[in-house]
Amino acid sequence: MSHSAAIRAAYWRGFRHGLPFLLVIVPFGLLFGVAATKAGLDLAQVMGFSIMVIAGAAQFTALQLMGDHAPVILVLAASLAVNLRMAMYSASLTPHFGRAPTWQKALAAYFMVDQSFALAINEYETRPAMSRPEKLAYYAGACSPVCPNWYVATLAGALVGAQIPPEFALDFAVPITFLAMIGPALRTLAHVAAAAVSVIGALVLSFLPSGVGLMIAALAAMVTGAQVELWIARRKAVRQ
Repeated sequence: MSHSAAIRAAYWRGFRHGLPFLLVIVPFGLLFGVAATKAGLDLAQVMGFSIMVIAGAAQFTALQLMGDHAPVILVLAASLAVNLRMAMYSASLTPHFGRAPTWQKALAAYFMVDQSFALAINEYETRPAMSRPEKLAYYAGACSPVCPNWYVATLAGALVGAQIPPEFALDFAVPITFLAMIGPALRTLAHVAAAAVSVIGALVLSFLPSGVGLMIAALAAMVTGAQVELWIARRKAVRQ
């Protein structure tokens, strides 16, 4: 197979692997469009949000805090905290993209989402002989069905949301979405402990203004999760 044919094959393989994620991306984007419209954002703001950020969890976090009239600095800090995992993703992909042109790495960073990273890192580990152009082509293919459809789904949700009468109040959309996102992720004791601390902390500190309690609860949850993981690691080391 020629080099150009290998690159094309890598792209379409990534595209095929990314297609199943439409089952998640489309409803999630629709829901964000509806929730953002109901929160008072106009169409340009909703689309600007999704196009500039492309991070569902961070967008819902920001939307929730904006609805609570939190200061801008808290909105930004909370959204950044939610998206800190992207820094770890970038570190994992650096050995694969390190010598690529800056514009290609910039595009890869812009389109990086959980799905594209998970597919790419798994593919690179499965096929260690892939060249850098093939890796970039696969990554582009994995992003192709995900990111554009996030924009389209957000637009559709925003247009639909504007037509939903106020009596059908969709204020519950954001918390329900977070429950759906968090539930499947509670796979270990550390995850469960972090979730429990965050819930209890948020409730106990709910009297604090502008989402400050939420930030404190999130920090406490992260510390708790890390400490539980260390405790589990020490127990395993002792047993061995």
